[in-house]
Amino acid sequence: MNSIFGKVTEMIEEKELKEKIGSVVSFTGSVYKIRKMSGFSFVILRTARNLIQCVLDTGKETDEELCENASVRIKGMVRREERARAGFEIDILEIEILSLPAAEPPVVINNKEVKASLETKLDYRPVTLRNQKERAVFKIQEGILAGARKFLMEQKFTEIHSPKIVFAGVEGGANMFSLEYFGKEAYLSQSPQAFKQMMVAVFDRVFEIGAVYRAEKHDTARHLNEYMGLDLEMGYISSFYEIMETETAMIQAVMAYLLEDYKEELELLEVNLPVIESIPSISFQEAKEWIQKEFKRNTADAYDFEPEEERLLCQLVKEKTGCEFVFVTHYPTAKRPFYAMEEEGERNVTKSFDLLFRGIEVTTGGQRIHDYHAQIEKMKERGMNPEAFESYLMLHKYGIAPHGGLGIGVERFTMSLLGRSNVREAALFPRDMNRLVP
Repeated sequence: MNSIFGKVTEMIEEKELKEKIGSVVSFTGSVYKIRKMSGFSFVILRTARNLIQCVLDTGKETDEELCENASVRIKGMVRREERARAGFEIDILEIEILSLPAAEPPVVINNKEVKASLETKLDYRPVTLRNQKERAVFKIQEGILAGARKFLMEQKFTEIHSPKIVFAGVEGGANMFSLEYFGKEAYLSQSPQAFKQMMVAVFDRVFEIGAVYRAEKHDTARHLNEYMGLDLEMGYISSFYEIMETETAMIQAVMAYLLEDYKEELELLEVNLPVIESIPSISFQEAKEWIQKEFKRNTADAYDFEPEEERLLCQLVKEKTGCEFVFVTHYPTAKRPFYAMEEEGERNVTKSFDLLFRGIEVTTGGQRIHDYHAQIEKMKERGMNPEAFESYLMLHKYGIAPHGGLGIGVERFTMSLLGRSNVREAALFPRDMNRLVP
């Protein structure tokens, strides 16, 4: 019997190369750009995170065959060069071509920015993401999730992964994608809500990062039909304000994490990270009245915000407090799901909140009903059949602590953080009403 010993290809980035000045290194990359000079060429290699400047003497046997987007293995001497952006260059001693492209890219990707419309960028996403700035968006998104996960694990949350094929939705409405499931009708999950509530009774605190599906016919700059959700749920809370405090601390931790580990991408995209000492809160009704007073604006929706109202509220809060975030609390019961807990003595409002960031809602959360009889009663008031939700109601029937949680739209949060105007810019391969490929 043979044993298999595989050699893992070494990934070297700029940081490691700086520490090897004067040494010979070997690494792989893709040719990002070739600039021919007199007697030599600058070969810019794209690695997983950086652009590395190499120098190739003219006349090497591979010189004529080498082209942009070729995959190569380089052996070279790391030489200090103060004029280079990174402070060093690599003199190529050997170069092995691993693969060659069959055609020129349809879009120029090796300039500072991809000069194309958003639709063109998305049409050729597998290619345009190779641009340094385009891919930096998703390194930062990685950092947002990594920072959040680190914080939550430190706070003793357990990570879970709930099913995305479900028998019904807890969010209600007709915004669900249906599918045939072995002779039965099933749906794509519009939220992990039911499962994370169930798991509170198991682990006390849980979170999930996963896909969410909404069959909403919204063709806007802020809506997707598939997006990434960061959901958490906590038990044994005394108030829904504890959830807001947890989110505030998590966002603070995420910003610190980005500053520590993603400085390169932040500088490349000129990101202005918000400074958060605390996040102010205001009730929904007070916010509505404030907007109407300051802007002489009559609202068309008494139960929710219009997009322009979200923008105006964030403007007012920033002018007054300097904070780019604001919690809006106590949304009307009519606009919240059947599991939202209502205020004692005020059944028309819920113990719920949204978090707005730079003019757009990025989080929805609140306290859930934990009493079995109260949940049954509210479902009947909504015209729902409790028997159809028997598996969900097990968590109430057999005992669940007071609990609540939230859901963050990761692409929206990324979009707001980076100052982008369309959520599709922060979605790796967006799925909306009109886009199913690539």
